Amino acid sequence: MRAVVADDHGGPEVLRVTERAVSEPGPTEVRIEVAYTSVNFADIEKRRGTYPNREAIHSPDPPYVPGMEAAGRVADAGSDTDYDPGDRVFVVVEPECYRESITVPATRVHRVPDGVGLEVASGTVQFLTAHNALFACGGLTAGETVLVHAGAGGVGTAALQLTDSVDCTVYTTASTEEKRELTRELGADRAVDYTTESIRQVAADELDGGFDLVLDGVGGKTFRRSVRTLASGGRLVTYGLASGDVPSVAAPRLLFDNRSVVGYHLEDAETNLPQRVASAREAVLDGFARDELELVTDRSFPLRRADDAHRHVEDRESVGKVLLEVGQ
Repeated sequence: MRAVVADDHGGPEVLRVTERAVSEPGPTEVRIEVAYTSVNFADIEKRRGTYPNREAIHSPDPPYVPGMEAAGRVADAGSDTDYDPGDRVFVVVEPECYRESITVPATRVHRVPDGVGLEVASGTVQFLTAHNALFACGGLTAGETVLVHAGAGGVGTAALQLTDSVDCTVYTTASTEEKRELTRELGADRAVDYTTESIRQVAADELDGGFDLVLDGVGGKTFRRSVRTLASGGRLVTYGLASGDVPSVAAPRLLFDNRSVVGYHLEDAETNLPQRVASAREAVLDGFARDELELVTDRSFPLRRADDAHRHVEDRESVGKVLLEVGQ
């Protein structure tokens, strides 16, 4: 079985394709023949050795197989599971998905609904993050104004579509006109060029009080400036630190304007808040099945070119989700 292995922490060149043994399932496990997996920014941070956690930095010790979500068909299932060979399934926040075959506990496996492609099911992580950030954590309601940073990215393209179910005003940020046009097509009312426009000035000039909700996966200066744009009672949901700069916020900035900063991490929520994730998963899969939601992808790469896929994301060339076709 082919698998992508990170031999060390570093650039995309540390990724290589190698052979690994197939792990047969136990009574409560399922072995999946992977059709698609995907590139998440967390994969890149772990490869670099810069993935943050509660203590500071926690990246897997090389050599290891990257990846955290995949979709495919059941190849073999344990006697104590409800799965049969051929069933279409997917997994999220499951390690070592850059491989042709994965064996996982049946409790971590989910069925792909009829009408939803395997390539779509392999890219649900960012939709689950966006849904929980907007609603369970952010409490978005009708009439509010929301700012989605990096609107052309994976979580951004998901969040813009999900806000369509709420009568709200949506601002977003993106670096190129092509990306800004995409965000408008996905539902943004205002696309801000963050390379030339100050989001604080935009908020001051165009909003009465500021944003009710901000989704930020960037951290650093973006986080700090966004806190200052929150209206009284506004919320900022932080779900990532793509800039590599871990920010902090002074308590008075929250206290005297009744502002809130809420953290969201899908892997922790999958373990400790499973009902929250299950609710988002049901809504997202239903949206895919009804063609109300779309997995935005600009290109796919064969598994053997995982290094090029990582470069594509790191160089900020990607739009939406980048997939790896495992059979290629």
